[in-house]
Amino acid sequence: MGPAGSEQQPAFKGYIESVREILRMPATTADPNIPAKRVTAEYCAERFAKPPKNVTMLTRDFIGDSLYNPSYGYFSKQALIFSPKEGYDFPRFRDSADFLNTIGRQYEEIERELDDIRSIPRQLWHTPTEILKPWYGYSVAQHIVRQHKADQGGRPDGGSPLTVYEMGGGNGTLMMNILDYIREHEPGIYSRMEYNLIEISPKLAKQQVSQQARKHVMPHANVNIINKSIFDWKATVDRPCFFVAMEVIDNFAHDVIRFDYVTGEPYQAFVRVYDDGEFEEYYEPVSDPLIQDYLRVRNSLVSPQHRSAALPPALYRRIRSQLPLAPNLSKPEFIPTKAYEFCKVLGRYFPRHRLVLSDFYKLPDTLPGAVTSPVVQTRFNGSMVPCETYLVQPGWFDIFFPTDFELLRRIYDVECRPQGVEPMSRVCTQRAFAMENAALAQTRTRSGENPMLDFYENNKFLLS
Repeated sequence: MGPAGSEQQPAFKGYIESVREILRMPATTADPNIPAKRVTAEYCAERFAKPPKNVTMLTRDFIGDSLYNPSYGYFSKQALIFSPKEGYDFPRFRDSADFLNTIGRQYEEIERELDDIRSIPRQLWHTPTEILKPWYGYSVAQHIVRQHKADQGGRPDGGSPLTVYEMGGGNGTLMMNILDYIREHEPGIYSRMEYNLIEISPKLAKQQVSQQARKHVMPHANVNIINKSIFDWKATVDRPCFFVAMEVIDNFAHDVIRFDYVTGEPYQAFVRVYDDGEFEEYYEPVSDPLIQDYLRVRNSLVSPQHRSAALPPALYRRIRSQLPLAPNLSKPEFIPTKAYEFCKVLGRYFPRHRLVLSDFYKLPDTLPGAVTSPVVQTRFNGSMVPCETYLVQPGWFDIFFPTDFELLRRIYDVECRPQGVEPMSRVCTQRAFAMENAALAQTRTRSGENPMLDFYENNKFLLS
């Protein structure tokens, strides 16, 4: 089916939608016969200063627009990264609880200040890069240096120049920690290295420029801040490099698919935005090229073959379809189409890269009744409030996803390590990465507890 208002076959409704029609419970009082223009997140970014109405878009475009629109997106108006002025002296803390209490007090102070000076409450969030600085960044630097030396045959000067690309650098803290570490411990490598930070946000890009040029230390002159989306990248980097992506892909937009309960045919979700601002989700047979390409690659995986958790076994579906009120579509599955597109960009434009990627592999309070669903939350009266749908007002809600790292690894290898080209990628936990690379004595509390090992247990790394 084409855009709403076209004369092609009607959209495929799921069980809930059918019940709504039977009970005459419309999702909106607006006239559904008014034609709706089909748009993308990129189109909205160029054309709209306010969330559009009378439009329809794929789920990934709705989520992408909600998060990244430069005029009203969540990261443009709501999100701030918690960043203590100085790193913590971990041996001074009694234990991890004492450390968390200190962070909690600082967090509350900053939130009160934000509420005092802004009529619109902004959401504050933290990352291991900030909470565990500089030691977290130093551990990433240690991994990069060791791998770079190994690639160069163990030469003490590192051999060929080290080139690093980082995507979504936030406040620029990780960049600074990596550069500081290499300058202090590997001056020969540092003198010839190049650090490139790819940042979609103009505001954060300016902040990263000022961060690397800070005056109380010698500024780093080997830094390039590139203000663009990685999905707009068109230049081939045909030399060995490291690509760093820390706590970024959890906010990559996903699509939603559901499967025909009898045939197993996939359907793609669209979001219709009516002229009264209400939302409705509807489904069509999959026709989007990116969704088709992702499903093709996922279905080609063998040993083991991938099976969607949203689609029950065929025998169960046949029996269930004979019962009253049987569903015509499976439950929804959120699929990481933008993460897949990111892998394609790496494979095409960074063919000789090594990847250092970290993010969540599990999350609490995800949307109920769906597979690999996100957390959707906003801040109200100083508390984070989870939601039960992603169909929320654009710009006011954080939407972030857990990552199936084993599936991502296999898809990454298809796109970036074709035909078994070594080295293949590997997945490890945050704890394992820290044990291998971190200066653990520097983050150990007096009780022996170690936030570098014990915190962010729901994070994993993908390394290549």
